[in-house]
Amino acid sequence: MAEAERGTGVAPETRDPDARWLAAVMHTAFFLLLGGALARFLLRHPGEARTPWIIALSVVLAALYVLGPALGPGLGTRPTPRRLTWLALVVAVWVVLVVLAPSFAWCAVPLFYTGLRTLPARAALVLIGVLTVFVVGAQLRLAGDFDPNLLLAPPAVAALATAVFVHMERQAERQRALIDDLVRTRRELAATERREGTLAERQRLSMEIHDTLAQSLSSQQMLLQAADRLWDADPERARAHVRTAESVTERGLVEARRFVHDLAPADLAGGGLDEALRTLAARESEAGLTVRFHAEGAPAPLPDRVESALLRIAQGALANVREHADATAAAITLTHLGDQVVLDIADNGRGFTPELPRESGVRGHGLPAIGARTRQLGGTLTIESAPGEGTVLSVAIPLEAS
Repeated sequence: MAEAERGTGVAPETRDPDARWLAAVMHTAFFLLLGGALARFLLRHPGEARTPWIIALSVVLAALYVLGPALGPGLGTRPTPRRLTWLALVVAVWVVLVVLAPSFAWCAVPLFYTGLRTLPARAALVLIGVLTVFVVGAQLRLAGDFDPNLLLAPPAVAALATAVFVHMERQAERQRALIDDLVRTRRELAATERREGTLAERQRLSMEIHDTLAQSLSSQQMLLQAADRLWDADPERARAHVRTAESVTERGLVEARRFVHDLAPADLAGGGLDEALRTLAARESEAGLTVRFHAEGAPAPLPDRVESALLRIAQGALANVREHADATAAAITLTHLGDQVVLDIADNGRGFTPELPRESGVRGHGLPAIGARTRQLGGTLTIESAPGEGTVLSVAIPLEAS
């Protein structure tokens, strides 16, 4: 009846459905054995002087047994005094019953369970030993003659019941430890995934900032520097550069607001990717660089993240062309191939050797950002270039993987 689990103060029935089922079986068995023993006594010893005492003690024992759950958990690091008192009363009433009527001896089997659930292991084993002695004595009294089977059977039953119970308890403890480990592992895995997600999001945001705000500020700086150099010699061209810088600033402000709102490219808000790339080509054609856009294949709707990534890749590639290639012409080609979409950016600039390492410490993005965006979509990045022969950057994105 001691339903709380040792060392935790938590009822095992609330933690383990099998423990609840076992408790119900043991409690039912106790009342069946108690009722059977009382019926046997009344049938075989009707009208004896001890009969009222037997009936009264049976009722008291049943009432005490029912009272057990109301006393609260009895399995903590130490059994509570009221729980120990209750168990002592149950055992005492049972002992008196066995002395008066040996047929009540087999009620001890459920009491084994009660003792094991209530007491620490060593104390419970001592109690089981005492109960077993009374069971053996009662069986020998009922038999009249010495029977080795009656001497050995009760200890065997007690040992078997104790071993099964202890094994179940240890198995349950191992399962609880395993569940705790699994829960802890799941929490650690979730924390790791959150950290990885945070790092990935930071990387994505850094690329978004590089491809929008950083490029806008870089363009503004270049135009304002050019205006400053021409201000005295050619005021009209200088003011044209300032107006262009103002236009770039306006677009950067739109990008910043859109970036804060939903991190989507502002150029995609008014149409599809084709239109956004055409607008990008027209915008980048200012200040000594001519950029043309060409689309091939039957245009098809693309996933939002593919459109956004390809637009950012084109922006990043053209930023590299403007800042590093010293080119006068560039071309953007978007090819729809049904199962994939291919974006090519070609320029007639100074070129470079792709196998050589890039300069470190100057820029943290550019080609690395383009490669990262391409890998995120399951695509492939190809760069064809040589010194003095321009550069062709090609990104192929499979639509099934996007």
